[in-house]
Amino acid sequence: MQLEIMPRKKRLPAGRAPLLLLLCQLVRALDVPLDLVQPPTITQQSPKDYIIDPRENIVIQCEAKGKPPPSFSWTRNGTHFDIEKDPLVTMKPGSGTLMINIMSEGKAETYEGVYQCTARNERGAAISNNIVVRPSRSPLWTKEKLEPITLRNGQSLILPCRPPLGLPPPIIFWMDNSFQRLPQSERVSQGLNGDLYFSNVLPEDTREDYICYARFNHTQTIQQKQPISVKVISVDELNDTIAANLNDSEFYSAKSNRERPPTFLTPEGNASHKEELRGNVLSLECIAEGLPTPIIYWIKEDGTLPINRTFYKNFKKTLQIIQVSEADSGNYQCIAKNPLGAIYHTISVTVKAAPYWIMAPQNLVLSPGEDGRLICRANGNPKPRISWLSNGVPIEIAPDDPSRNIDGDTIIFSNVQERSSAVYQCNASNEYGYLLANAFVNVLAEPPRILTSANTLYQVIADRPALLDCAFFGSPLPTVEWFKGAKGSALREDIYVLHENGTLEIPVAQKDSTGTYTCVARNKLGMAKNEVHLEIKDATRIIKQPEYAVVQRGGTVSFECKVKHDHTLIPTITWLKDNGELPNDGRFTVDKDHLVVADVWDDDGGTYTCVANTTLDNVSASAVLSVVAPTPTPAPTYDVPNPPFDLELTDQLDKSVQLSWTPGNDNNSPITKFIIEYEDAMHEAGLWHHQTEVSGMQTTAHLKLSPYVNYSFRVMAVNSLGRSLPSEASEQYLTKAAEPDTNPTAVEGLGSEPDNLVITWKPLNGFESNGPGLQYKVSWRQKDGDDEWTSVVVANVSKYIVSGTPTFVPYLIKVQALNDVGFAPEPAVVMGHSGEDLPMVAPGNVRVNVVNSTLAEVHWDPVPLKSIRGHLQGYRIYYWKAQSSSKRNRRHLEKKILTFQGSKTHGMLPGLEPFSHYTLNVRVVNGKGEGPASPDRVFNTPEGVPSAPSSLKIVNPTPDSLTLEWDPPSRPNGILTEYTLKYQPINSTHELGPLVDLKIPANKTRWTLKNLNFSTRYKFYFYAQTAAGSGSQITEEAVTNVDEAMASRQVDIATQGWFIGLMCAVALLILILLIVCFIRRNKGGKYPVKEKEDAHADPEIQPMKEDDGTFGEYSDAEDHKPLKKGSRTPSDRTVKKEDSDDSLVDYGEGVNGQFNEDGSFIGQYSGKKEKEPAEGNESSEAPSPVNAMNSFV
Repeated sequence: MQLEIMPRKKRLPAGRAPLLLLLCQLVRALDVPLDLVQPPTITQQSPKDYIIDPRENIVIQCEAKGKPPPSFSWTRNGTHFDIEKDPLVTMKPGSGTLMINIMSEGKAETYEGVYQCTARNERGAAISNNIVVRPSRSPLWTKEKLEPITLRNGQSLILPCRPPLGLPPPIIFWMDNSFQRLPQSERVSQGLNGDLYFSNVLPEDTREDYICYARFNHTQTIQQKQPISVKVISVDELNDTIAANLNDSEFYSAKSNRERPPTFLTPEGNASHKEELRGNVLSLECIAEGLPTPIIYWIKEDGTLPINRTFYKNFKKTLQIIQVSEADSGNYQCIAKNPLGAIYHTISVTVKAAPYWIMAPQNLVLSPGEDGRLICRANGNPKPRISWLSNGVPIEIAPDDPSRNIDGDTIIFSNVQERSSAVYQCNASNEYGYLLANAFVNVLAEPPRILTSANTLYQVIADRPALLDCAFFGSPLPTVEWFKGAKGSALREDIYVLHENGTLEIPVAQKDSTGTYTCVARNKLGMAKNEVHLEIKDATRIIKQPEYAVVQRGGTVSFECKVKHDHTLIPTITWLKDNGELPNDGRFTVDKDHLVVADVWDDDGGTYTCVANTTLDNVSASAVLSVVAPTPTPAPTYDVPNPPFDLELTDQLDKSVQLSWTPGNDNNSPITKFIIEYEDAMHEAGLWHHQTEVSGMQTTAHLKLSPYVNYSFRVMAVNSLGRSLPSEASEQYLTKAAEPDTNPTAVEGLGSEPDNLVITWKPLNGFESNGPGLQYKVSWRQKDGDDEWTSVVVANVSKYIVSGTPTFVPYLIKVQALNDVGFAPEPAVVMGHSGEDLPMVAPGNVRVNVVNSTLAEVHWDPVPLKSIRGHLQGYRIYYWKAQSSSKRNRRHLEKKILTFQGSKTHGMLPGLEPFSHYTLNVRVVNGKGEGPASPDRVFNTPEGVPSAPSSLKIVNPTPDSLTLEWDPPSRPNGILTEYTLKYQPINSTHELGPLVDLKIPANKTRWTLKNLNFSTRYKFYFYAQTAAGSGSQITEEAVTNVDEAMASRQVDIATQGWFIGLMCAVALLILILLIVCFIRRNKGGKYPVKEKEDAHADPEIQPMKEDDGTFGEYSDAEDHKPLKKGSRTPSDRTVKKEDSDDSLVDYGEGVNGQFNEDGSFIGQYSGKKEKEPAEGNESSEAPSPVNAMNSFV
């Protein structure tokens, strides 16, 4: 059978078209359950073209599923990639994802290449795409000298950018020295190649800081070109310049010299060709010069531009067509036109296509003896070539399978057996790319199983379609039948639609469709069934719709919307204005059925829509509001409302009253609401409390009251300007006393001592008492005993202590309120405990398992609950390291404590010291404290690797020898077996020579190296070893002395007489020159050095202004040359292990940039530690910029 099942083709009503899409999605979601044997399936992988950040660790993803779980392997550049041989490469446990740690050492360029992942189990092998891994690059701009540009007003101009090639390509933008984006228009614009085009220049284009920037997004790096200086000379300036030498007839004519018809700046000529790939964005560009500025138009010869996919950019100089296809091939014509003429350019567009799927192969699940086929169809331009692989091997050389027959893009399977299971790969490729799809053939014999959850409830609105799911699996493919009710017959297709994925569709569900439905799946190996339930709900309807309204500006309008709905569904009513949310304005008030708009403005006009939503359906109705000007009246005065008056209490009941009032004048601003407050003259005289608020349309309110309160009320009116003064107080109304309505809350029972029970509660407030004489009846009894309730009545307290209780016994507790009228309702019963006492018994059978030199696992038997005598908090382990007699005299024994929460009976002791003797005991802990300790258990930790030697010094240097002295490691962590010394020479360019490895006995603390090169720097790496391995290393550098005979021949030039005389003559000459310059300056000579420097300022050396957030110090390309690395030895020749050897290059490579909300780019340094010996050359790429930069897309 085939896993992908297409529904039978049937004619569907128009309303059922969305259902077919849903059902197709359900079919595609079918999958082999993960508990069944199946070949691997790749579920996640890195993109084909994977550009990485060279400053971060590399992660190449490869995830797969299968049964049994697949194993993973990788190839790199077509050969096996042995991960175990590279210490920087690890594979994520349980997956094939590679993690390459280049942060500590290594370079991203080392791992550049083509990677492919294979996931394999006993049923086959799936392969990933070829993942091309390349580090991103952001090279520096080539240094160049740019001459200033001078041209006449009205001429055209192209400022070249020519950014450095990067990976991926940079984003180009132009800014000035103040880092402001240069304005662009129909006259001035940036081309697709980054150049800046001027159709004609104006005097205001004169400036010295046209700067092109290239932003490399992947590394968040920005590079800038040298500034370009442009000076535009107007016709008047030219005439003034030549007026002294020419007669009037030779003056420039502004009109004849400047105006001209268009010509194209780009592209050149009358025709050009453009090739683009299917699915990409086709970008065509035409930029013209001329006076006046030309306007660009676009047409497609013999066709029209696609309406929904065509966009114009860059002031219509760029035509873009998204999702381009072969149908978009043809001739496109751009027209540049101004009043003096028009020109045309034809761009011939050819759309090629990398391979794309027509039908990708789908997984097959077949039963033994069944037939099936895998189909792989793809298209492209040129037509792609189809090739097949089996388990990652070309099918021509794969093991033969008699059930398999290949017919071009189809593999036909006949009479398959279990050995036919495999993963097949289809590769469709042409010169523009490739597609790779994995599809498995899984031969299984499985009885049916239903995948839909049992007793699923479906709720559907009446007269709408109902879809009942019955997802299933089985091999051979099961048949599915549906039944309704306990004894119903199979449902027929004349009323129902039975889809091949098991779904039952009821095209028009009615009330009588409610009931229980059973789906039954059968094949020759068995049967499975499942019940689901269907409920039909009434549709939601709007029975009173909002109506069209006309209101004067400043008036109030109300829209009504009444909804009828199924009683089991809860609707939510939402109001919209012009299909958007209502303005966030207090003038809009929404209650149950109404929307009220007060103080209407002109902007309030529009369409108001009432939307009623339930979990199953929604309905809406709309009305239009028109706002008209009010009838002219004298200018009104606006103020808060006058206070309401004539307050009256009616319908006076024990717990409610009706309050009515008369509104005061609204002072030309409609009243939006009324606020009602009350005073309790009996309990809190003079203090007014908020009672409720009602709409400004109401003048009555039904108020709920509490018993035994002497009420009086007052009302305040509110409009858009504020709140009125309070009204006069109403008459007083004393409600009758009643028994309490509620009982105290937060009832708890906890013991403070081993023989008591403390019962606490939150008391009622005055309103909750409902009458005089408030008291509390406190009752308790043991939970597990047969005792009757013991009760006591208390007043004015919130705590009661029961003494003489057993230790830590559960009690049932309740607290009931009462007053002079009666008791509150029966209170809830809560459980508490009497007081805790310290545990009586220590944990038994304590066992220690030493895991490694720093970790041990401890097990113990739990303490019986009765012996804990309290709430079990956990277990606590005390452990300490045994000290020597000398150390024990010097300091107290240091005990460490670890607590394990709950009822755990084992725990891990981390951070132990290797090669040490430890003692521990275990105690149980409850809320009172710790119990007795278990008997001490002793254990020893094995040896570990030692720490670095405490110090390393080089003494007694001679021309051919050096003597090393050291102190042993402060933490040997075992018995030292030997020392290892490695050393290598360092030349004048800090390059490292060959490494020499030397073993030294463990009892040595001094060693002399002989036969060394004279006057040579050496670098030493020194570490100790135990049986467990090598420890951390310590490094040092030293230089052998220069040969004394050679040193005696060297002459100090600074002591020679001729050299001293020469320096005096030079100093005298400089002094004479300074005197001459000073005299000339006093005579009026000036040296405009500052102006020249400002005019030709290096763009990469620009001070940053602290107040405007622009650049700080910026270094040129030479500043970015890699710095030589090499350690330096302190004067005492003693290495400190915490010394850092950071450099500017290290900081530069560690930029972590980000963009602020205002668009500015922030870059900051991050340091890196010194790397291992034999360091390679630094990367020639540009580091991230030191200075901040505005960010533009």
